[in-house]
Amino acid sequence: MWATASPSTNRLLVGGWVAAAAGWSALMYLLPGQETIPFHFIWIGLALVYGFTRWKASGMITALVAVTAVTGYILCHHAADRQIGWEETAEVPLMASIFGVMVWHVNRRNVAVAEVKRLAEAERRRLEVQQLFVRLASHELRTPITVARGYTELVRAAHNDADVLEDTDVVLDELDKLARITQRLVTLMQMEEPYPLRACDLDLELLRIARRWEPTANRIWYVRSDIGTGVVNSERLEAALDCLVENAVKFTAPGDRIELIGRADAAGWQIQVIDTGAGMTPETAAALDTWTPRGRTATGTGLGLAIVRSVVQALGGEVRVDTELGRGTTVTLSVPAGGSSPSAPAGPPATANPTSSATVVVQ
Repeated sequence: MWATASPSTNRLLVGGWVAAAAGWSALMYLLPGQETIPFHFIWIGLALVYGFTRWKASGMITALVAVTAVTGYILCHHAADRQIGWEETAEVPLMASIFGVMVWHVNRRNVAVAEVKRLAEAERRRLEVQQLFVRLASHELRTPITVARGYTELVRAAHNDADVLEDTDVVLDELDKLARITQRLVTLMQMEEPYPLRACDLDLELLRIARRWEPTANRIWYVRSDIGTGVVNSERLEAALDCLVENAVKFTAPGDRIELIGRADAAGWQIQVIDTGAGMTPETAAALDTWTPRGRTATGTGLGLAIVRSVVQALGGEVRVDTELGRGTTVTLSVPAGGSSPSAPAGPPATANPTSSATVVVQ
């Protein structure tokens, strides 16, 4: 008669309603002229039981017909005995109609919920397949990239011809780009996974990142930070800052300046990556705000900025890009006080720590 994930509960609820309905029907029959309350209790009980259980269509129709027949017979019997007016019997088809409309709406809602669940499950499976593909593709690409780089370096070492050296420089540069894109794809997929937050000295973290990058590019490196302690995941933050620093290196030339600035106040803390490089046009900067995983920016794939936004938004913060063509770019990561990832336990807000603040020029 009914179908649900817990048949015993259904049987208990429906059995209780049947027993109660039998008692209310008896009261209707024994109290002519006062049958309104038990009559409505029968229908209210049916509606409640239908709402808390899941019925097959045949079970619902059987219950509706049975209640309509029993209550209709009692009211018609009382009307025939002139104990109530015939107009009161109109309540039976009206209540049956109301119940039918309720059933229709409930079924429509159930269909909609089932469709939403189906779409959500399909989307979940699609994302799982997509992430698996990216991980497998990134893993499989590393070996041929390494092999291709090795052979290119062998060719470069075996020839002194200027054209060969120039061509191999191009090949090595493109292989490096492919390796960076591959690593960023893996990092972007990892951003969706839960990760712990812990107290971290952000001043020392900025200094460490700048010192790690300093040997890779002939730039003027400058670090100044008074944030102190912040609650972050240091690996995720490092991945985000690496993306910004890599872009700063990419669009600057030897002798240009790259700054990592950290500030803290009552509203939260900020980290800025500032460069004096080529900058961007207003149109290119605006396109960064509307980038999607299927898009591409004028300066690259946009995966780096996607990683940065994922890290900062998980902390409840935001990313702002200020740039001017020919004058450089400033990317600001703003995290509010007490910001934390929804997938990780919250910790205390960032606190300024003068003893660990860093103001360093790395040259």
